[in-house]
Amino acid sequence: MASLIRVFGDWQVAEDALMDATEKALVRWPKDGTPDDPIAWLLTTARRAGIDRIRRANTRVRTADAVGLDLTLRAEERQDAPVQQDDDTLRLVFTCCHPALSRDAQVALTLRTIGGLTAEEIARAFLVPTATMAQRLVRARRKIHGAGIPFRIPEGDERAGRMNAVLRVIYLIFNEGYASTQGDSYVRHELCDEALRLCEVLCTLVPDSESHGLWSLMQFHHARSSSRTGADGEPILLADQDRSLWDATAIAQAHTRLMTVLPLGPAGPYVLQACIAGCHCDAASFQHTDWRQISGLYLALLRLQPTPVIRMNYAVAVAFDQGWQSGLSILDGLHAELATSHTFHTARSQLLERLGRTNDAITAVQTALECVGESAEQRWLHKRLLTLTSATA
Repeated sequence: MASLIRVFGDWQVAEDALMDATEKALVRWPKDGTPDDPIAWLLTTARRAGIDRIRRANTRVRTADAVGLDLTLRAEERQDAPVQQDDDTLRLVFTCCHPALSRDAQVALTLRTIGGLTAEEIARAFLVPTATMAQRLVRARRKIHGAGIPFRIPEGDERAGRMNAVLRVIYLIFNEGYASTQGDSYVRHELCDEALRLCEVLCTLVPDSESHGLWSLMQFHHARSSSRTGADGEPILLADQDRSLWDATAIAQAHTRLMTVLPLGPAGPYVLQACIAGCHCDAASFQHTDWRQISGLYLALLRLQPTPVIRMNYAVAVAFDQGWQSGLSILDGLHAELATSHTFHTARSQLLERLGRTNDAITAVQTALECVGESAEQRWLHKRLLTLTSATA
């Protein structure tokens, strides 16, 4: 999409052209076989489909535009396409994060365009109805087109002003891959890989501590991917994961990257989260986790970003460090803000169970089920509900 938007300068033409190419692939690939480079095939086909659409506009200006585009694309196809695509992807991210758009619109549009997430998936990330998110996406596209926002990577202060939104977008793409809110697969490796790739490109362009901190954070998490689901594809809690399956090389790479940025100055939000993830990866077992250090890091993070989700994670760390009731008391204070979050209700159910309040834990799981979509997590919650119910029989 990024390359097509750059070429055509129009979101709708780019989306229509990609749809045309996808439909052709569905017809031709089963008969002719999958091409050696499917992405290059789709991109070339989509570009030609877009030019055909412009030609069919049947005006002299459009015909001239089509001829010019055709010559440009032929020249591009002889160049280094992967490098161009990386540049285009970053251009698109920075375009989506233009200050003319609201912060939520920036993130939502990038998740839709770069990450390929559906409006429903993005709505779950923002804890809003799907219809609301769909309208937000339409308005954001119109805003970019109507305001003539340039498709480029800004420089200097302008670029610095968009970095927080860009980093947040990349992390949300990773999160949807790391713990998918929809579909049969709990882990969507393609989204995790895309977020890491995109962040690596960003680190080259903007080698500051937060971009490297985000890369380290995602690498720590991704290193545990092979242990996070069972044979049935359902999630395995951190306490039950087989740590011998963790990718030691990836963990070492994340540590190395993190150690290079820690001396550069006060730690930002992503560096602090990377330190937390590193603590989990360093523990020889769940029982040996340094919860005191983790709760301290979350407290430092809360001073920078006092969000309900971070406070929820802090509450869990406090529960393991200071006692289940201490953590539950913090969680209970977040009910109004996280009432539609299945993660919140799941965390409450676990603390309630540890306190021996099984009936309350069952109620919390039932509420979590009302908040989660059809997914691997939903199946896991059903099994958890059955286990708790059986314990009270």
